[in-house]
Amino acid sequence: MAITKSAKKRIKSSENKRVFNMRRSRAMKDVVKKFRKAVAAGDEKTAKEMEPTLHKAIDKAAKRGVIKENTAARKKSRLSKTLASLSK
Repeated sequence: MAITKSAKKRIKSSENKRVFNMRRSRAMKDVVKKFRKAVAAGDEKTAKEMEPTLHKAIDKAAKRGVIKENTAARKKSRLSKTLASLSK
């Protein structure tokens, strides 16, 4: 248990940040999951409509530090590649 006043404050603020980061991470994962389901179902139109939303969620997670920039770029690249393979 924290003893000093500042340590107690840090516990509260880190908990708030953890909740915020988990929410951002969950939002990103949900969008990725919906996108993958659309691709697996062969629904190219829905997947193309979801792509900007997908990129936005991944970029926001990277911007907030939930995931790293290179991880975000890799995710976007791989998901775009799956969409491209769907249209072939």
